[in-house]
Amino acid sequence: MSRNPARQAGLVLLTVLAVAACKREATAPPAATGEPQPPVVAPAGTVAVPVDLKDVIETTDRYVVGISYPSTVNRYPGLAKALSAYTEAERAELMEAVEAFGNDKPSAPYELSLAFEQVVDTPQIVAVAADGSRYTGGAHGQPLIARFVWLPQQDARLTADALIPDVKGWQAVSDYVREQLHTAVVTRADEDELAPVDRAALIKSTFRMIDEGTEPEADNFSEFVPVLDAAGRITALRFVFAPYQVGPYADGTQTVDVPAALVLPHVAAEYAALFAR
Repeated sequence: MSRNPARQAGLVLLTVLAVAACKREATAPPAATGEPQPPVVAPAGTVAVPVDLKDVIETTDRYVVGISYPSTVNRYPGLAKALSAYTEAERAELMEAVEAFGNDKPSAPYELSLAFEQVVDTPQIVAVAADGSRYTGGAHGQPLIARFVWLPQQDARLTADALIPDVKGWQAVSDYVREQLHTAVVTRADEDELAPVDRAALIKSTFRMIDEGTEPEADNFSEFVPVLDAAGRITALRFVFAPYQVGPYADGTQTVDVPAALVLPHVAAEYAALFAR
């Protein structure tokens, strides 16, 4: 993984979201008749213009912005709106840093790169993965990792806290994820044939990061996508952890698949039918 995303401009298509705006007609002031005027009421059934996500590239001598979207995402207006909101929030963070320079400019252009990929597409579940970085100086950019699970039939996003609403459920997930990550750290340390002192130090520091980043709370497991079988049922939840959450930056993005059998006893009743049994 590169340690200087400022050199990665052009790896990801750059985009500015085209968001349609609804115009409101100005109403003329009521005639001075002395009689109360009826309130202006919007027509029943008024629907906001849907977001139309398009790939765009924007480059200046101060910043570079880039986002690419899957061509199918606009079939789900609610999901497109959620992606738009996420992108605009990240762009606002970038522009705040750029504007802090005033009339000056950074030594290297600041950069926002995001690639959205549709990783699940069934009538019951749609999932989009967002991966990228925001560079505002320093050795490397801030990793940007987000996952969006959309339920087309409910026209709603499925979030971790809604999926698993009880603390016992997150404790079970946390215990499983920690075990998998701990094992991976020990395996890597053994493969690197580190000196005993270095091996012990590496394991101790990384275990601490893992344990802190996997506290049994929904926020620590907010980024996930379902793993489906041939029938479209969830067989596992793939939790995604950005660099620094459960390991050093060099370890990159890490994932752990938690089997449905472990998760299902703790899943909210309205989502249980999505899982394989």
